Amino acid sequence: MARYTYPKFATRTAPELSGTAPSRYAVAIVGAGPVGLSAAIDLALHGVASVVLDDNDVVSVGSRAICWAKRTLEIFDRLGVGQRMVDKGVTWKVGRLFHGDREVYAFDLLPDDGHRMPAFINLQQYHVEQYLVDRCHDFPDLIDLRWKNKVTAVARRADGVTLQVETPDGDYSLTADYVLACDGARSPVRGMLGLDFAGRIFEERFLIADVEMQADFPSERLFWFEPSFHAGQSALLHKQPDNIYRIDLQLGWDSDPEEERRPERIIPRIRAMVGDRPFELDWTSIYTFQCRRLERFIHGRVIFAGDSAHVVSPFGARGGNGGIQDVDNLCWKLAMVLRGDAGPSLLHSYEEERGRGADENILHSSRATNFMTPKGEMAQVFRRAVLDLAGRHEFARRLVNSGRLSQPCSLTGLALQTPAPSQAAGLLEPGTACPDAAIELPDGQSGFLLERLGGCFHLLAIGDVPVSADIPLPVLRVGNQGIRDTAGQVGQRYGAQALYLIRPDQHVAARFHLPDAHTVQRALRRALGDHHA
Repeated sequence: MARYTYPKFATRTAPELSGTAPSRYAVAIVGAGPVGLSAAIDLALHGVASVVLDDNDVVSVGSRAICWAKRTLEIFDRLGVGQRMVDKGVTWKVGRLFHGDREVYAFDLLPDDGHRMPAFINLQQYHVEQYLVDRCHDFPDLIDLRWKNKVTAVARRADGVTLQVETPDGDYSLTADYVLACDGARSPVRGMLGLDFAGRIFEERFLIADVEMQADFPSERLFWFEPSFHAGQSALLHKQPDNIYRIDLQLGWDSDPEEERRPERIIPRIRAMVGDRPFELDWTSIYTFQCRRLERFIHGRVIFAGDSAHVVSPFGARGGNGGIQDVDNLCWKLAMVLRGDAGPSLLHSYEEERGRGADENILHSSRATNFMTPKGEMAQVFRRAVLDLAGRHEFARRLVNSGRLSQPCSLTGLALQTPAPSQAAGLLEPGTACPDAAIELPDGQSGFLLERLGGCFHLLAIGDVPVSADIPLPVLRVGNQGIRDTAGQVGQRYGAQALYLIRPDQHVAARFHLPDAHTVQRALRRALGDHHA
């Protein structure tokens, strides 16, 4: 199969250089990677126009982020690209862990059914970006993609942000109410504002190699500690579309990055792993583990999302997934502020909620790095003992860490969520990401619950729980009439009798017990950032 070809996107003269530009933009997005493009689409779905500025005119070169988790796929599905990604990607849910040549154990990330999206897919970042660019073209009046437009200066003002932009046709400036900095781990915008990117660099290096070959490796995550083909180190294998395999090999801190990039060094390492089958190198990179974050994600009218705000090591697939979940959390809030439906204080909850997500990802990533690269004799003894026990005892498997795979962050206890009257078995706590479930539509067709939620606030009524007609919110009822829970999965995951307030990002904002209209309205005001609610 032919390898991916990198089409160049058409550039055009910015309207500022031809005298036809508006005086001001609602949102300017710096960076047209997965995070920036997703933000533009999400804002467009809320009716908010944006201009996207990127200093390149192609998608990312190399596979880069490849593992996309179920929650992220649900977000992509809401944005209109999820099914296309699943159709192209390699679906998987099973992981196998080896010590030497011995399989220690296997795990299943999605043992139950009734979900539209799989546990994970592997899909190269360049495909994801291409699909997002195509989707942006569905909003010609709301998304202005500008390639070869490099931001060179940022000036913050009380009521907006002015950017200086360099293009092949000349330089110009534009002003926006808000700027989203989605420009990656080396974020030029972060540098222009002189912001500290605090964190830790781990003394370890890994080789990434995308290898094209005909092979029969399963569509599973395969991870080795101290394999015979790479003595004393760690290795990871993922299958990607188009006969491309992702191989990660631990190199050690004392390795020379420039030397290890040479094909003469890479090819023997790959040969030791895959045997005599023919292969070709498609893309390679050397990386160092880092866990860093901004102390604050919002600086005046400049908001950071994705790797510009926080970075983690790639094991656990928390980088790209975390960035898309930033977008999911931020864009509905920004749209409501711009429309005047909520005050600017709503944006502070982005910092609180995604700050928790970043801290959680950094914690898991740091623990994985410490387990994968033990420093000192006692740390190595501990790891060998855990791996030996894990083959026979369930408790020891919880201590094994080859990268805790991405899960949605709970928002329970944070400011926008109304605490539930009491904890109850079988009911969701406020702050939980809504689980999907199979449903039957009124016309008899099958569907999924999350296809009916998101984009705006909803009341989700399970069973015959009463809902006041005085509540000005759309109501989605699952029961004996209308949408039916024929598989019983809604009842299993949400409870048989329950009423929930669901946020636009498909998270539970509140759970009620026989509420009146005032109680629901108060929870809605709180979910919109009204701290007096």
